[in-house]
Amino acid sequence: MTTIGTPLSPSATRVMLLGSGELGKEVLIALQRLGVETIAVDRYGNAPGHQVAHHARTITMSDPAQLKALIEAERPQLVVPEIEAIATPILEELEAAGVVRVIPTARAARLTMDREGIRRLAAETLGLPTSPYRFCDSLAELQAAIDGGIGYPCVVKPVMSSSGKGQSKIDGPADVKKAWDYAMAGGRVSHGRVIVEGFIDFDYEITLLTVRARGEDGQVATAFCAPIGHLQVSGDYVESWQPHPMAPAALARAQQIAAAVTADLGGQGLFGVELFVKGEQVWFSEVSPRPHDTGMVTMATQWQNEFELHARAILGLPVDTGLKSPGASAVIYGGVDAQGIVFEGVDRALRVPGSELRLFGKPESFARRRMGVALVHAQDTDTARRLARECAAAVEPRAAG
Repeated sequence: MTTIGTPLSPSATRVMLLGSGELGKEVLIALQRLGVETIAVDRYGNAPGHQVAHHARTITMSDPAQLKALIEAERPQLVVPEIEAIATPILEELEAAGVVRVIPTARAARLTMDREGIRRLAAETLGLPTSPYRFCDSLAELQAAIDGGIGYPCVVKPVMSSSGKGQSKIDGPADVKKAWDYAMAGGRVSHGRVIVEGFIDFDYEITLLTVRARGEDGQVATAFCAPIGHLQVSGDYVESWQPHPMAPAALARAQQIAAAVTADLGGQGLFGVELFVKGEQVWFSEVSPRPHDTGMVTMATQWQNEFELHARAILGLPVDTGLKSPGASAVIYGGVDAQGIVFEGVDRALRVPGSELRLFGKPESFARRRMGVALVHAQDTDTARRLARECAAAVEPRAAG
């Protein structure tokens, strides 16, 4: 039986989120609705999650000493990593000492914090189908890997980044140095290492949200949300929709792959598994042991959105991955580089049928920074996508004053 205490009391159930951007903010809200006391941690002050949590803390999470000191001072029962740039060896140390439980596990946090750990697990340990790949520590190694069998076109990504940052497609020799420089600028921490992947001629890419949660018998079982399709520009998600149609055999294979990789990672919680699909063939791409940006669409489409599923699963509560309605999401970019921007056109946006908005509350805007998302439910995904784009386009970020 799961027991949840009263926030801000000696009996409180305390959960710490490491990373408090727009995804972390929604997880914090879901946890608070279940009576959990929340601690939001980020690298900068007034992050979106800081604005809704019981406690806000600002540290460099990749600094082992700072991270250890904070966890030991706050003594949460659960630590939930929400970003990649975290000193995961400290999480493993504290978990092994019984100080805290890491979601889904400290090992999973370490393996998935960079693309090398998870790709080697998927391809070399589990034998899952992936694109051909090599890891490179220099521009010369990158060129040698391409010339030595990866070929053109190919995709280069920093081993540690998020939301497509630093990712680019290389079509020929003239693009190689530019791609290397872009990857170096886009990594979450200075790592100097990239993965180069052979390009798969896929029909589409999906996110398969996969939940590991305890059933009535106390055993961890795996459940799947309906597949989510998404559109990316320069590796960054700009639209997503659910459900994405799939051939039954392809969906079954996608679920098999997702179940295999998440079972190996272990623990409880929601995972965002990214897969390439061509006909009935499916390739593993990446996995995040946390809610996924493309999964924000579930706030319009599911009875329990991805954040609620994550919160329930990590607390040992029942989950329901059922689809409520087709829907879509569209990103709202900052458009300007400014502090404390204002949003115009919110009233116009919300006149779009079936629409909702999430404005994240980030204290600083950049032209290509994600500052909000439009969400629409409709009778079909094509209609939802059109209306989500219309809703997002109606919102106009402006510099204040």
